[in-house]
Amino acid sequence: MARKFLLLLIFIAATFRVSAQHYKYIDSTKICDIARYKLQVKANPDKQLVEIKKYIPEIALDLRYATTNNFMHRRMYTTAKAYARLPVVKALQQVEAELKTQGLGLKIYDAYRPYSVTANFYEMAPDTNFVADPRKGSKHNRGCAIDLSVINLKTGKELDMPTGFDSFSRKAGANYMALPQQQIDNRELLKTVMAKYGFKVISTEWWHYDFTGWEKYELLDIPVQGL
Repeated sequence: MARKFLLLLIFIAATFRVSAQHYKYIDSTKICDIARYKLQVKANPDKQLVEIKKYIPEIALDLRYATTNNFMHRRMYTTAKAYARLPVVKALQQVEAELKTQGLGLKIYDAYRPYSVTANFYEMAPDTNFVADPRKGSKHNRGCAIDLSVINLKTGKELDMPTGFDSFSRKAGANYMALPQQQIDNRELLKTVMAKYGFKVISTEWWHYDFTGWEKYELLDIPVQGL
């Protein structure tokens, strides 16, 4: 047990050293580490990053960045767990409950994302239509953005959407209309129920939703495995 704990500390320390290299994009004082984060949570429990599965056990996960099945073609997280700020997860509970009445549910592709990962994304694909500008940070870094889709609860299959996750195609746009009607209907269903509970889709990615009030939450660079 002691050896495992030591290895975890070494990994986290190495991650922070790598993270520091990416602060060339932004004043490092704007990025919260684990110590500052804990102080913020103590002052305001709503700022806690909570594991989504613990609050919504039935939710489906397909955490692409914990695998090599992503546009980076490598694992960006060593832990396949999804986190978000407490109010975000409570809102997702409501979305899941409403979809369940239609025999549907949510599938999560990504949620909280450490700042250093966003910087890595930008270095690989510096197109800010699809990758957040590290000079501003991402709503994911604030624990206030969710990448997701809708599944049929009976079959477990995703509804037919305009593109797959992380597509850099124009078809991924939230309002792109040169599509089969079923794909448009499925996209609009997700958009409508998410908006009802405080989420807004971004224009370039039908799967990416920001939570209302995201600006109240700080940018974080805490490794997922450190939570």
